[in-house]
Amino acid sequence: MSRYYSDLNEEIMSETQEKNCEPPLYKVFLLNDDYTTMEFVVEILMLVFKKSFEESTRIMLNVHSRGIGLCGLYTYEIAETKVDIVHTLAQKNGFPLKCTMEKN
Repeated sequence: MSRYYSDLNEEIMSETQEKNCEPPLYKVFLLNDDYTTMEFVVEILMLVFKKSFEESTRIMLNVHSRGIGLCGLYTYEIAETKVDIVHTLAQKNGFPLKCTMEKN
């Protein structure tokens, strides 16, 4: 009887360890262009990424001066959704703003 219990216990422990793994995170970036206004980038950061005005301004200045700004780390599905929302809002407002994601 203990032999069966031991096998079962190992199987349960193995499954539990696999379930506790954190999902991979993805970095979401905004890319600079010559047409999107700084104000719109700040609005996107506040609306889509829930950043404060101060943090949004800091990220926007990185986008403007360095060509790219990190918006946050998210699971794949959330990152993909945020990228799609940014592209949709930019298109509706007539801006070519690009948003990308890459595995952390």
